[in-house]
Amino acid sequence: MHSLQFTAESSSNDVIERDFTVGGVPGVLWSPASGAADSAPLILMAHGGGNHKKHPAMSGRAGLLVTGCGFHVACLDAPGHGDRPRTAHDEAEIAELFRARTAGEPEGPIVIRYNDHLAKLAVPEYQATLDALQELPEIGASGPVGFWGINMGTAIGIPFVAIEPRITAAVFGQHWPDVLAEKARQITIPIEFDLQWDDEHISREEGLALFDAFASKEKSLHVNSGKHKDLPRFEADSAVRFFARHFRRAVTSPA
Repeated sequence: MHSLQFTAESSSNDVIERDFTVGGVPGVLWSPASGAADSAPLILMAHGGGNHKKHPAMSGRAGLLVTGCGFHVACLDAPGHGDRPRTAHDEAEIAELFRARTAGEPEGPIVIRYNDHLAKLAVPEYQATLDALQELPEIGASGPVGFWGINMGTAIGIPFVAIEPRITAAVFGQHWPDVLAEKARQITIPIEFDLQWDDEHISREEGLALFDAFASKEKSLHVNSGKHKDLPRFEADSAVRFFARHFRRAVTSPA
């Protein structure tokens, strides 16, 4: 088992931010500055493609969960992202993606293939990180755990959640059903799913097919007009309410 090593700490707006590594993989843990009771809920997040663990979308969502619900939130740099070096395979796939984009060719086949490769590496890293985080007294092994990942975060999250029984609620969205639909059929926990109706990369039919694949008895589809990068910010508030509802924590608005 890999141990967790904290490497830096800062505090702002009632949130403690602690950088850590688990088995050499860099991550960040956000927690309430006022402290939290034992076994406070933990939300694991995964960032989108080309981003990193402290991208504003990640830190913003973490802030909502920490200050609004008293949760702990953790995110890892995906392989080849953030503080992690790129391999020759990473460089080749990224170059191919930019070539297709410049040529006006579909990006989906490249993203699907590359994200699947990254997920195979990231899933065991998330399992090891969850093991290590649950050793912390402020989190513990008995508290509920959720997962939140959109875009590439969904590509990592669906295979992770499909094999991880400790995850009891999850938010996904904005990815193709190829590869992921089969794994989504193994997921029965409550799901909230985001879809952009005018996504220029993922068709409506593809987005709906992935949502439909989940075996969950409780699953909610959130559809908004707009292109791939136009996911409304209010969907983050909805996700917070979703986790608060399932983990029985009241949501309070930050002052």
